[in-house]
Amino acid sequence: FPVLMSLPLTAGFRRSMRLCRRKSQANQQSCYARCPSSCYSTLAAPYEEVVRYQRHPADRNRLIILVGPAGVGVNELRRRLIASNPREFQSAVPHTTRVQKSYEMNGREYHYVSKETFENMVYSHRMLEYGEYKGYLYGTSIDAVRTVLDEGKICVIDLEPQ
Repeated sequence: FPVLMSLPLTAGFRRSMRLCRRKSQANQQSCYARCPSSCYSTLAAPYEEVVRYQRHPADRNRLIILVGPAGVGVNELRRRLIASNPREFQSAVPHTTRVQKSYEMNGREYHYVSKETFENMVYSHRMLEYGEYKGYLYGTSIDAVRTVLDEGKICVIDLEPQ
C-alpha cells in the first residue's frame, strides 16, 4: 500500500499499476485487497467520462475550432467534416487583403478588404483570429461566424497556432 501512495503524481497510471502488479505477485495478494478505494479513485482521476453533446432545441449552434500545426491534417479534417454533412456544418468565409483572382467571387472564397479596413477590424476586436501570409493579412471575423450560426449551422474553422 505505501508504495502506491508514495509515488509522485507525475508517475502516472501505467507505472503505478506495474508496481502494484509486481508487489501483488510477490505477496500473492491482489491490488484491490491491499489498496483502499481512494487509491483507485486517485489513479483514475485523469480519466473522465465522455458523453455525446446534445443541444437543446432552444440553444444556438456552437463554433468548432480545430487547432493544430501545419501538416497535421486539421484543414483536411475540417473539409471532411463539412463534406460529411453540409446541411449541418459550414466554414465561415475568411477576410483577406490579398488581391481577388479572376475566378474568385467576393464573399464566396474570401471577403476581400483593404489593409486599412482589415486593421480597423482587428483594432475594434471584430476578428476572431488573424495572421499574415506572404505579405497579406488573413482572418476570420466574428460577423462571418455569426452569419453561419444564424443560418442554423455549426461553424467549423481551423487554426494554426503561431
